[in-house]
Amino acid sequence: MADAPTIQVDIVSAEGELFSGPAAMVFAPAKEGDLGIYPRHAPLLTLLKAGEVRVQTPDGEEHHFFVGGGALEVQPTKVTVLADTALRARDIDEAAALAAKQRAEEALKDKAGHITIAEAQAELVRAMAQLKLIERLRKLRG
Repeated sequence: MADAPTIQVDIVSAEGELFSGPAAMVFAPAKEGDLGIYPRHAPLLTLLKAGEVRVQTPDGEEHHFFVGGGALEVQPTKVTVLADTALRARDIDEAAALAAKQRAEEALKDKAGHITIAEAQAELVRAMAQLKLIERLRKLRG
């Protein structure tokens, strides 16, 4: 029996490379909706929103990453995630995400603050996406 096809996945941010390797499937949070990408996917270039990138390796293992936005390029044999910010899901600091969420909510209430409404909304979206990923991983483990 022939090996199942794979797709090369590279996840990078300004801080460096987080993942590079073969995958059976990749899930990503595109601006227009979540994507599921299999090997030999049609070429695609799209923007990412804050959320989870999930990489399923050929052996069935799953790797979870948080991206704060960025770009996604898909070729039939390669997926490249160029993230504004990215980290492994296990490295998300829940307390920091909760604090960021609270700061953003307070900034939205205090319209005369030092942070713009757009910045506060973006920070709130990132914090909520991190907290959602933490909750999803808890359900998977529990």
